[in-house]
Amino acid sequence: MTVILNTWIFEKDVKQGVSQTQLVERVKALGADGIEVRREYFKDLDKELVQVGQSAKEAGLIVNYSVPDVVFAEDGSVNSKLMDYFKEGEILDISKIKFNTGHFDKFDGDLQEAFSEFPLDQIEMNVENDQTILSGKVAPIKTFLEAAHQAGYPGIGYVYDLGNWAFTHGDAIASADALRESTNYIHLKNTINVDGELSTSDDLDEGVYDWREILTHLPHDVSFALEYPMDTDEKIKQQISLLKAEIGD
Repeated sequence: MTVILNTWIFEKDVKQGVSQTQLVERVKALGADGIEVRREYFKDLDKELVQVGQSAKEAGLIVNYSVPDVVFAEDGSVNSKLMDYFKEGEILDISKIKFNTGHFDKFDGDLQEAFSEFPLDQIEMNVENDQTILSGKVAPIKTFLEAAHQAGYPGIGYVYDLGNWAFTHGDAIASADALRESTNYIHLKNTINVDGELSTSDDLDEGVYDWREILTHLPHDVSFALEYPMDTDEKIKQQISLLKAEIGD
């Protein structure tokens, strides 16, 4: 199996000034197969894109790119920044890029033409269920993916984010079943609910979800990312082992 570490794991260190470039070797030492860098964590974008790309290549790590932006703008047009994000991804030599869907409900153009300039034959594009009603519900995600596939882009897929379903009051299992065929990537985190106050757990086994049961509703031949803050490398290693014990090598 392929295990990716999203750099949100190292939130405490990032807040203290550690760059994502510095995290590459740490991810390698922890035994992961790749690193998912977050665009909002770059302090000097142009410089760090090159550094992360080079460091990850030397370490033999997969690089995925999490971009906190939408595919479709508020008026339904394709986000004018998407090509810039893909170019950043090319510098990083990424395998996957992740966005949120946005206002596909207002798009009235030709999807095949609109996406024709993007390097989708080199970079796998996915959308994720986020913590908003707009981009965090099954129906709009599925509608967009079906349209993309019909437009000739079967590789555009979906990132199943377990923990986010709690924030949009979605059914995690029904959502997994509905989007399974388009799932290219799985983000794992659990969510704690204390009297309606939701927070992200630092342990897959602590929270409202039975993640093992949910994984029986999802494909196993995809990449899995751990995506929740953890304070120590020992904890990170323990969580990687927990995941591998369930999925197997």
